[in-house]
Amino acid sequence: MHSERSKKLLIPILALAAAVLACNGPFAASTPQPAATLNALYTAAAQTLAGMSTQAVTTQFSPTATLSLPTASQIVVNTYTSVPPLTAAPVTRCDAAAFVSDVTYPDGANVTLGGTFTKIWRLKNVGTCTWTTSYALVYVSGERFGAPAAVALPTSVGPGQTVDLAVNLTAPNQSGHYRGFWKLRNASNVLFGIGPDASAHFFADINVTGYAVTGYDFIANNNFCDDASWRNDSRDLPCPGSDGDNRGFVIALDSPKLEDGKSQGKGLLTFPERSSDGFISGKYEAIRIQSGDRFQALIGCEYKANDCDVIFRLQYQVGSGGIRTLGQWREVYEGQFYPINIDLSTLSGEKVKFIFTVFANGSSHEDHALWINPRITRQSSSPATPTPTRTRTPTATTTATSTSTATPTDTLTSTATFTPTNTPTDTPTFTPTTETP
Repeated sequence: MHSERSKKLLIPILALAAAVLACNGPFAASTPQPAATLNALYTAAAQTLAGMSTQAVTTQFSPTATLSLPTASQIVVNTYTSVPPLTAAPVTRCDAAAFVSDVTYPDGANVTLGGTFTKIWRLKNVGTCTWTTSYALVYVSGERFGAPAAVALPTSVGPGQTVDLAVNLTAPNQSGHYRGFWKLRNASNVLFGIGPDASAHFFADINVTGYAVTGYDFIANNNFCDDASWRNDSRDLPCPGSDGDNRGFVIALDSPKLEDGKSQGKGLLTFPERSSDGFISGKYEAIRIQSGDRFQALIGCEYKANDCDVIFRLQYQVGSGGIRTLGQWREVYEGQFYPINIDLSTLSGEKVKFIFTVFANGSSHEDHALWINPRITRQSSSPATPTPTRTRTPTATTTATSTSTATPTDTLTSTATFTPTNTPTDTPTFTPTTETP
């Protein structure tokens, strides 16, 4: 049975092989076989192969054959669970602080000029080490407010605990916005603060409000003559002096022009002795200085004093002590003038004698030196009241006119519009002194 089937299958295969050899072999005809013939051969061969395949499948997978499948317990199903992202472990530090609140004087609080106030911060210990009383609150930078460099912690503060840290401060004597920065310091003198890396400052932030008023005017009310004595290198000088006096002179001018041709207020014109390196110097009576006082003035040469070349010097003396210099400035005629603003806080509470001196830098030719609005400014919680001061001057003028009508010419000659009240008294006093030498 099987041999007959094999023979039947073998015959078409041999026939196909013979045909192929006939076409491609060494005995193939020179003319190719028509396409129709080849197609027929391919079709026959395909049908034969298809039949063989069907038979083989039928033989292998008979209806009685069984297919073995895996049981449910043998099936493996892969499952996936979401994994949370990795997070960095919190950084732990031995010393670290967190700002909780401003117990007193929150940021931008108003404080009066020179006023004292107690700043209190509430901080939390967010480190792992206990803050002992060897730790301290430390000033770092910014406005110091007169505080000590360090203030020891009042008590120990364990991790997680809060503490109120206080420091006594003093506001500046000038209006404005001020901020001072602070940190903590451990027992090993290492600074630390607030923030994620314990390096940020905490601070005191205030607005200082108030007014600057004139505590003493070195010109007004004839102070430059009544409260001061003037001299050159060898003798005392009259006050007020006379413009052009070769011995040197001092006079008050109501609206003198500075080098730029503009007036900046009242001026004290001081001219040194007309000699090489001559000078003129005036010492005022003692003035009690208060905290926050400042000496302020403008200095320069008088308008059109083209050869002016001088040295201004401001000095002071406390009691019978030595004379000390607050500042010295050289000025030449170049079209400019310069402000002086000196803090006198270190002299607070002292009775101070101020000394104005002008030196000729070489020849004193045209050394017309001006002190414009020389005064001591003082801080006050109330605005300045210049009106009463100015009304007092007209009142004094009226009194002088009623008291003495015989010397109006002398009054105008000496100071033009300044100190008419005392002029009648002072002029006779100084005239003999001037004539005696």
